[in-house]
Amino acid sequence: MPKPAKVQRILLKISGESLGKDGAGVDPNVVAKVADQIARVQRLGVEVAVVVGGGNLLRGAEFARLGTNRATADHMGMLATAINTLALQDALERIGVGTRAASAIEMKTLMEPYIRRRMIRHLEKGRVVILAAGTGNPYFTTDTAAALRATELHVDAIFKATKVDGVYTADPNKDKTARKFQQLTFQEALDKDLRVMDRTAFTLCMENDMPIMVFDMFREGNMERAVRGEDIGTWVV
Repeated sequence: MPKPAKVQRILLKISGESLGKDGAGVDPNVVAKVADQIARVQRLGVEVAVVVGGGNLLRGAEFARLGTNRATADHMGMLATAINTLALQDALERIGVGTRAASAIEMKTLMEPYIRRRMIRHLEKGRVVILAAGTGNPYFTTDTAAALRATELHVDAIFKATKVDGVYTADPNKDKTARKFQQLTFQEALDKDLRVMDRTAFTLCMENDMPIMVFDMFREGNMERAVRGEDIGTWVV
């Protein structure tokens, strides 16, 4: 008999770069693999909300550095997250997973508006909820959007998907002596400047006692193992 999940409702944070080939564009094969991981978790009875970044298509901060108005640049980035949201929604529905896509900025012909109570109802009905356009406000990252939505939707934890199997003392791709943490407190992560999420997002999680699981989503079955409480990734608690 499969081991039951340790969490009932999670928010999965995926960077836009995770959906592209070498971090750019949208690769249908990669999106399909992400959708499969989410479907496996959803079939365990776990309610899943997803926040996707847009850095594979456009980074508003880079445009702002080159002179674009910061608010305009950030709204451009929000539109990029909507493209990723639609790609992931389609991949999930093609494998039989019910979904709802919602946006923090109005896109009525593409997806419904983000309304907290409605999103909770979708989750209770077993639908995967994919949240586009960050917080709907410039100057805030999708990490901050993930922290905010996780708090609003009363999830058990944020699952931050990366291509590294946890939090290390240094970049393990550059420093072979880097040591992996199995568990950290929020204060330890701040003191060591480990940058699990941007500081605004991290502070929001810390103030609301929102645990964060950092794990490698691109190793097959890892997300499923993580929600079952197996020794995967790093917990920040």
